[in-house]
Amino acid sequence: MQLKTNSTIAITATARHIENDNIQNAVKIFESWGLKVVLSKYLFNKQNAFAGTDQERTLGLQELLDDDGIDAIIIARGGYGTVRIIDNLDFTQFIKKPKIIAGFSDVTVLHSHINNFNLKTLHSCMPITMQGSYFNENTIESLKNALLGNEINYQFKQHELNNSKEVSGILVGGNLSVLYSLLGSKSDLNFDNKILFIEDIGEYYYHIDRMMVALKRAGKLSNLKALVVGGMNNMNENDIPFAFNKSCYEIIKETVNEYNYPVFFNFPAGHENLNLSVWFMKECNFSFNDDFVFFKQ
Repeated sequence: MQLKTNSTIAITATARHIENDNIQNAVKIFESWGLKVVLSKYLFNKQNAFAGTDQERTLGLQELLDDDGIDAIIIARGGYGTVRIIDNLDFTQFIKKPKIIAGFSDVTVLHSHINNFNLKTLHSCMPITMQGSYFNENTIESLKNALLGNEINYQFKQHELNNSKEVSGILVGGNLSVLYSLLGSKSDLNFDNKILFIEDIGEYYYHIDRMMVALKRAGKLSNLKALVVGGMNNMNENDIPFAFNKSCYEIIKETVNEYNYPVFFNFPAGHENLNLSVWFMKECNFSFNDDFVFFKQ
């Protein structure tokens, strides 16, 4: 799946509401790439924190999934709400004629659900992060390269906790909190023999521990090809400290210490200024030297 000049990318919202001003820079960027932009008719609806009712958000995405004239769908923003509509969506037409689904954070619900059909999705920035303080030219360029089907090559600094071994495999994952919330559901993805990517923001340290332990107890971490950890930002501590000066990365590393697969920290994706695009359910390769890890897809 890749876009070309005059391909059509649609924007819809499946979780928190969004204002028109928050997507205009993204629209200009997409059009500068030669893409046509379509907005969901319900895009700017609002019900409390949501982008309209569950029914409106479902219809907004369903119409785009079924429209053969749409080549890609990028979700406007995250927040919370996609899990409330996922079971009301019909993917029959989408499976017959797949299109790119892009976004991150709460969009992990869609990634995991669609990856279960053995179809690729794009973990990427979204219109809400293509402007303002989150805007980053390298992030935007990575989205362009991914959408247009160019080869992806990134490098990032080694971390002292890395257990670096060269590895190749199918990449899956997304936001840790969302993956945790999908355990046991129809959207829960089998991670066996895959490279798992996780990231998160704004959690308590003990929440990170609880989610990692839950994934471990559910057998989700024992048969990975590798674990890749992106941004773990703005974490919170209790009045009586849980972490005792341990980092989020150290908590995660302790959970998987007994396994001998590679673990890579510092991957430049997640809720941070540099949020590089990667394909889920697509083969990737990690190699390294003393200073850097190299990612290719």
